[in-house]
Amino acid sequence: MTVIDGVLRRERAVVAVGLAAIAALAWLYIWHGAGMGMPALAMTRLSLFPHLQAELPGSMDNAWPIVIAMWWVMMIAMMTPSAAPLVLLYGHVLRRHDPQGRNAWLPSLLLLAGYLTVWLAFSLAAAALQKLLEPAGLISPMMLWSRSAWLSAGVLAAAGLYQLSNIKYACLAQCRSPVRFLTEHWRPGLSGSFLLGVRHGAFCVGCCWTLMALLFIGGVMNLIWIAALTFAVLAEKLLPAGHAVSKVSGYVLLVWSAATLIV
Repeated sequence: MTVIDGVLRRERAVVAVGLAAIAALAWLYIWHGAGMGMPALAMTRLSLFPHLQAELPGSMDNAWPIVIAMWWVMMIAMMTPSAAPLVLLYGHVLRRHDPQGRNAWLPSLLLLAGYLTVWLAFSLAAAALQKLLEPAGLISPMMLWSRSAWLSAGVLAAAGLYQLSNIKYACLAQCRSPVRFLTEHWRPGLSGSFLLGVRHGAFCVGCCWTLMALLFIGGVMNLIWIAALTFAVLAEKLLPAGHAVSKVSGYVLLVWSAATLIV
């Protein structure tokens, strides 16, 4: 047996390590500032009400491609861990049909590519919104957090209500059960693998888009908010009480929204 044969026989482990490496590299890029001109740690503050913090002089004034790349890499870092169970299960199902495991890695890669392509579309929309909010004075051009109590309260309220909505729960149900998702949406062939990833990505965006919008409050490059949202998404999707986590977080966000207008 050649070295390549040995690697292919351990394909599940290889795919898992690959997913971890993708997420780790994305987090490393964020840590170093994601091309924004300063390290993310310098744009990180622990605050429930960022609009009350002192404004720093200056502006990022980054080019459009850099802002898009920042958002997409951030989504890769935050969402790849929650997609890992589906990718690994998909490879396992394929290997059941091919005991040699020689044809599972490429469809798994295409599944992930389709998933991340949908998050690229989300990143385009988020970058466009950021470019609108900065000149309007609603988010800090330097620290990229909210400067408006009304913006913060509005986004928090919208996210809270969405967390309690039927659409949220319908999308979350698809994300929480990889077996159910594959059973209901299976498509054959390599193109089917990519489209399967696109469909899962669409459910995932439908589940999490308002949570990602909270970055406009705490700071697009605020490591504390990024990490907190990552753990929130993982809790919703992986914990047995994930639906309860979503519901409780919805009420917390609504209370937080009201408090934002009071402080």
